[in-house]
Amino acid sequence: MTLPFSRFDGLVYRAHHPAWAYDPESGEGARIHGGRFNRPGTPCFYSALSLETAWLEAQQGFAFKAQPLTICTYRAELADIIDLTDSAVCESVGVTANQLGCAWELLVGARKAVPTWELADRLLAGGCAGVVVPSFASRATQGDRNLVLWSWSRAAPHRLEVIDDDGRLPRDQSSWQDGPKSR
Repeated sequence: MTLPFSRFDGLVYRAHHPAWAYDPESGEGARIHGGRFNRPGTPCFYSALSLETAWLEAQQGFAFKAQPLTICTYRAELADIIDLTDSAVCESVGVTANQLGCAWELLVGARKAVPTWELADRLLAGGCAGVVVPSFASRATQGDRNLVLWSWSRAAPHRLEVIDDDGRLPRDQSSWQDGPKSR
């Protein structure tokens, strides 16, 4: 099957635990814990197409009990992206909206197959660098979208770089005595 690749050129946003601000381009937390679009062991970079969506994703339904976050903006110039917000594209890669929105954590807990992990495996094997997907965060609207990457670096064709023109991000974790509790 030929995958319907497109480009993504633009800004994306990510809100994360401040203890990880020294490594804002990392996918290490997702690699360790897994996520909707990656099984444990697979690095993954989760980001949003708007600041508001990044906030919703980071708070996961608890927007009125906000914990401190570091919010970063990234420049993305990416090839080999698949837009799974397009129903025709979803049909061409054999995935439904229900599968994209599966209760993946419950499936993992029940030791059942996770459709989005199986999709990610297929797309990765086909050379896909990432996907644009709807947000499934609490209170997300139809316009809330995420960019999920399995392949990224500071070089083409999968270029991603945090914008830190003033050098505000820390260079190491030395300000965190006990290290981060969660990512």
